[in-house]
Amino acid sequence: MKRIKTVYDHIRENNIKTAVLVILFPIIFIALVFLFTWIIMPANDALNTAVSVAIPTGIVCVIWMIISWVFGDSMMLNMAGAKQINEGDPDYKYIYKSVENVALAAGLPTPRVYVISDSHLNAFATGRGPRDATIALTRGIIEKLSQPELEGVIAHEMAHIGNRDIRLDMLVITGVGVTVFIANTILRNITYTNHHSDEKNNTGAVLLMVWLAFTVFNLIITPVLRMAISRRREYAADATGAMITRNPRALADALRKISGNSHVQTIATQSAMAHICIANPGRARAFMSKILATHPPIAERIRRLESM
Repeated sequence: MKRIKTVYDHIRENNIKTAVLVILFPIIFIALVFLFTWIIMPANDALNTAVSVAIPTGIVCVIWMIISWVFGDSMMLNMAGAKQINEGDPDYKYIYKSVENVALAAGLPTPRVYVISDSHLNAFATGRGPRDATIALTRGIIEKLSQPELEGVIAHEMAHIGNRDIRLDMLVITGVGVTVFIANTILRNITYTNHHSDEKNNTGAVLLMVWLAFTVFNLIITPVLRMAISRRREYAADATGAMITRNPRALADALRKISGNSHVQTIATQSAMAHICIANPGRARAFMSKILATHPPIAERIRRLESM
């Protein structure tokens, strides 16, 4: 008989994934820079270039991670346009109480609660850990779901908090932010170099190869890593959330209403944040984007919940 995974198993898996990400990000990045610069220069020079690019990138990444650790959740909530509510807010008192009750059932501290002024249906959790967590809900998901369905969504987000998914999210979003920022900086330097250096200088060509490495990393490697992280943990959060409320059908019904109505403009413009939501906040796109989707198909998630 197959052993059922506990919350401690998910926590351990996420700790391992975090360690793997910390190792894989720089290794893959250095390999890409080496391969692209190797096209225009000898292998030794390409390796030196890769190392010389990797060192400052690593330093920037560490600094960015420290900033993200301190301010990351606030930055994400600001980007989403979320506003905090509390127990004394008459319009959302029952929402806060619902979060409090689900947290109690999950055996976790009550997180801060934020509301996003958007009529579509979505939600996410963020923070450094269970003692410093936040759940954000759109106004649409509050207004259009029944009480059991909303509690199912809240329980799903509490599962992400309990499983320490939110800590892993911070690492992924930070890593993406660093590489996108540096890629844009390099692109500006390429433009400057092309206008101010002589034709025999190959600095512009080297910068172009480095920029291509960053671009491939951002557009292909990072989505694949996010996909590998997110798909299985969404199933785990669904199952754990259903266990918290003892009502898998309520979460299944909530996902059915969320399906096709999860677009949130403020989050959709921040592609790095897409994987932290209960459903993809962007518009449905082409076949390739479905292959690299950070969320498993909602129909399959519903099927699994209804079979519990």
